Amino acid sequence: MTTALKPGLYQHYKGPQYKVIHVATHSETEEQLVIYQALYGEFGIWARPLSMFLETVEKGGETIPRFAYLGPID
Repeated sequence: MTTALKPGLYQHYKGPQYKVIHVATHSETEEQLVIYQALYGEFGIWARPLSMFLETVEKGGETIPRFAYLGPID
């Protein structure tokens, strides 16, 4: 079962921006993985467990999303 995650532009809590391409399913474990691309440097393609992508973190005493949705990419 795939959890809905909007494709589009996200910002990591440390500042860099990423383009979420798709949520894939690991062929062996069926774990949901977010496939995303860095929008800086070498523009690498990455995979991260969906559960980790959706986590919150504490920054300056405030709980914020690890990756915040900024909107669609045209």
